[in-house]
Amino acid sequence: MNENEKQQKKNLWFYPLGTVGRDMIYSLFTNFILLFILYTKQLTNAQLGAVTGIMIAARVFDAINDPIMGNIIERTRTKWGKFKPWLLIGILSTCVVVYLAFNTPLTGWSFIVFFGVIYFAYSITYTMHDISYWGMVAALSSDGNMRNTYTSRATLFAGVGGTLASMLVPIFTTGQYAIGGNAQFAYGRIALVICILTPLFMLFTLLGVRERRDDMKTEAPKVSFKKILNTITKNDQLVWMILIFLLQQLGNNFVLAGVGSTYIYFTYGYEGGLYSLFSTIGVAATAVLMLFYPALSRKFRRKQLMTYMVIGAMFGFLLQLISGLALAGNMIGFWMLTIGYMLSNLGLYSMYLIMMISIINTVEYNEYKNGERDEAIITSMRPFLTKMASAIVVGLTYLTYVIFRVTDYTNQISDLEQQANTGVITSDAKNAAIDEVLKLATRGQSTGMLLCMVILPMVFMILAFFLYKKFYKLDEDEYDRICREIEAKK
Repeated sequence: MNENEKQQKKNLWFYPLGTVGRDMIYSLFTNFILLFILYTKQLTNAQLGAVTGIMIAARVFDAINDPIMGNIIERTRTKWGKFKPWLLIGILSTCVVVYLAFNTPLTGWSFIVFFGVIYFAYSITYTMHDISYWGMVAALSSDGNMRNTYTSRATLFAGVGGTLASMLVPIFTTGQYAIGGNAQFAYGRIALVICILTPLFMLFTLLGVRERRDDMKTEAPKVSFKKILNTITKNDQLVWMILIFLLQQLGNNFVLAGVGSTYIYFTYGYEGGLYSLFSTIGVAATAVLMLFYPALSRKFRRKQLMTYMVIGAMFGFLLQLISGLALAGNMIGFWMLTIGYMLSNLGLYSMYLIMMISIINTVEYNEYKNGERDEAIITSMRPFLTKMASAIVVGLTYLTYVIFRVTDYTNQISDLEQQANTGVITSDAKNAAIDEVLKLATRGQSTGMLLCMVILPMVFMILAFFLYKKFYKLDEDEYDRICREIEAKK
């Protein structure tokens, strides 16, 4: 085995290991910051609207910042390459910001102002390492099968990190197993642990991975909005993928953005263990998909595989509807809901993986058509679209909460959590009082949340599927042909 083969084997493990901590911190902040606020701070409708406005504005800003960051990375010239400096700076600063977010005693409008500052800071710092990390894929290999392997492994390890956070955070912040007996204390300690682990995992990528650095010898391109816009608009396949991936992400993110947990708390009780089971099992099937995706991609074409997965997802959506409309409140209904979510999530995540690869493959299409690769700019579209989708999801979640008057109950719960935090009541008394509060929620409110968390993702998934089938032309044969022509020109 020569040195290149040894390094490639090393890359195949050390590159995906680096994202385990990144996705733990991403899951903590993205999936739980709104729950942290709802269940530890009392909010007026105006304050909840302000929180929602901040999250939407910051995520739109963050999305716009992604291609700018991609352009900055493209012009970075160091002996460590263009990606690793931003990985290091971004990961350390993100950890500081996230720790502060979950460890503040502020309340009322003072908290809202603090939250605005911290959320924009997170948007900036996370973008630094997110664009750098995923931008590396195109620089690790241009071989289609190897790129599938890197992408699926990185997504698998990202899923491990995200699943660990999604599984443990609810258990240790909600109900009888909450660290310190209340959510306020528990979130702070969990944030501390995750913010220590995240940089340690990133050391695998920083110290163990070697990417292609041919462009370090070329002159750095100027940071230019025109360059970013031209790269996007002159690549018709990238333009279609922007719309398709945005729709897929809307469906992919809605349940874990807060509506899923609130529905389960309202329907099955204020126990983090149940939501942990729901989210963990829902994501577990995707880990199996990531393990076997390289083999599946060799056996099935992407569009064919996507078709099978969408059919399975539709069956999952049907199970969720039956569970909520006919069996809500009992454990048979809970397990049917969970299995249904697992199947729908499997379909949505298979689309996610296929679309990630489809976006990355437009790098070679861009080189073939326009003479430039523009790796960082093109790959920045993935986080750009994820964040744009999350901004829209925040708005949809807010509307769901307002329509079904969720804060009528969460304000009472947050008051009880604060009383437990200050020692006014015991943890057991708090949990008993919260159970009484949740009994006041009506069947119509919980059913309404169920319909939102099933119908909306299903509609977005179907739209994305049909647009991809019709307009994305870079299938396996066409991509290989383009790569051969590029090599022939060189």
